[in-house]
Amino acid sequence: MRVAITLNTSWNIYNFRLSLVQQLLKRGHEVIAIAPKDEYTQKLINIGCEFEDVTMDSRGASPYKDLGLTLELHSIYKRVKPDLVLHYTIKPNIYGTMAAAKLGIPSINNISGLGTIFLNDNWISKIAMSLYRFSFKFPKKVFFQNQEDYQLFQDKRLIEKNICEVIPGSGIDLDHFDKFSYKEKTEGESFNFLMISRLIIDKGVREYIEAAELLQERGMNAKFYLLGGLDEEHSRGIQKEELDSWVEAGIIEYLGKTDDVRPYINDADCVVLPSYREGTPRTLLEASACGRPIVATNVPGCNNIVDHQINGLLCKVKDAYDLSLKMKDMFYIGHDKRLEMAERGREIVERKFDHKIIIDTYIKTIEDYQHLSPQYKFAYVKS
Repeated sequence: MRVAITLNTSWNIYNFRLSLVQQLLKRGHEVIAIAPKDEYTQKLINIGCEFEDVTMDSRGASPYKDLGLTLELHSIYKRVKPDLVLHYTIKPNIYGTMAAAKLGIPSINNISGLGTIFLNDNWISKIAMSLYRFSFKFPKKVFFQNQEDYQLFQDKRLIEKNICEVIPGSGIDLDHFDKFSYKEKTEGESFNFLMISRLIIDKGVREYIEAAELLQERGMNAKFYLLGGLDEEHSRGIQKEELDSWVEAGIIEYLGKTDDVRPYINDADCVVLPSYREGTPRTLLEASACGRPIVATNVPGCNNIVDHQINGLLCKVKDAYDLSLKMKDMFYIGHDKRLEMAERGREIVERKFDHKIIIDTYIKTIEDYQHLSPQYKFAYVKS
């Protein structure tokens, strides 16, 4: 089969969907990566993908640009003739699905997180829900990464139940993210907190900074690290001037961005994510796989990975004070309890979040469709 995979960046395909792409290629399928061109495009070509560049503004909400994206994807799909398209992220899920449906090409979509629009009740969120309701009449299958997102779509009547399935995120490669030893702190050695995230407000970056300030004021012997790229063009992105002010004030140490988070997780004693809402956050899977306890918000996505007092601690959303209390608890809880949390975190990802579970689900769904006789495929696409 010719399988297209459409996302908002080539980086996203390479970093989050590589294992699936490799398995599809291994099984003899042709894979067409469709995304804006970036520094990861050539890596996708090198592993055997065809590549199609597409203009996509993942941050904006311009109806003219979105119409242009639909027409551009329609043109690409018509030219490359995929048998099936895998859509991820908001705009491919909506506009890619409409473009594919116009050509009678089936789609498999993935709701990897609901984004900022679902955190607000305004006209933009109402338009987004209307677009989801219309475009999601067409996919063959829609995967959700947590039960809460699935239930929200059901409550809002955005999708029919019979095409839905909840899967455990994008999974984690447990061979690549192997468990590190968790060393006890020596006397006088600082405790290291690490937040890994794109620097946007909805990830809870400001709450992390405020919590760090509170803990420093109380004399905690701890360091607070921040790892992740700036996204100043995002409507809720942290600006460089604000980041620089935090660094200059000595609140955090900024580590920039990286292609390999493992050395930074290895140096951390606790990984923190005070996000407002997630699908299934990759950084928490990576932290748990590497054997690190977590402090995260008690919100959909985060609380699917963190079991309070078992492999981490959960705090209130948008509450820097409560976050500081949970970070303080993690600091004082003692090495033996943190080690136990680290061990349990690894056990949880091995049991529930191994990427092989997700890959097998996708392969089965794709190849079940491949084995349908032509008349049943035609009947499905027209339904």
